[in-house]
Amino acid sequence: MGAGKSSVGKRLSKELNIPFVDSDAEIEQGAGMSILDIFEQFGESYFRVGEERVINRLLCNHPQIIATGGGAFMSKKIRSLIKVYGFSIWLQADFETLWDRVQGKKNRPLLQTSDPQKTLRELINERNPIYEKADLIVHSKKYGTHFAMVKKLINMLSFSGILEQSDD
Repeated sequence: MGAGKSSVGKRLSKELNIPFVDSDAEIEQGAGMSILDIFEQFGESYFRVGEERVINRLLCNHPQIIATGGGAFMSKKIRSLIKVYGFSIWLQADFETLWDRVQGKKNRPLLQTSDPQKTLRELINERNPIYEKADLIVHSKKYGTHFAMVKKLINMLSFSGILEQSDD
């Protein structure tokens, strides 16, 4: 959370003319309630089951850029689906960058704890070894612009052969 998945994903989709979808927004729309409300009323396990269903559906659609929630890639099933039907990118950011972007925001259910900084550090320590399994890792700089990140992603995707650039 806070790495820039949604903001960068939207800009990348415009640049590549590929549709963008945010899995959390899809979950909220389908449930008719916010992620925070789902967590509060039904718990994280319930949310994760719905998240798997939504991401499975999205991956089986036409080519698109999908921003998943921060915990989605922790699911072995979701990682396997992405490996088969997509390509994963980790926008890696350090604690300070993430904390600056998420502190004080009430829409982060996992940070609604007595010590959100400690919780964020624990999430980073737990998740980073799994995130490192992504097909592509790009560092999200604290003061980097979305434009620069999109340009960097396009260059990396082109270089890796995932994205074919035309000379037109």
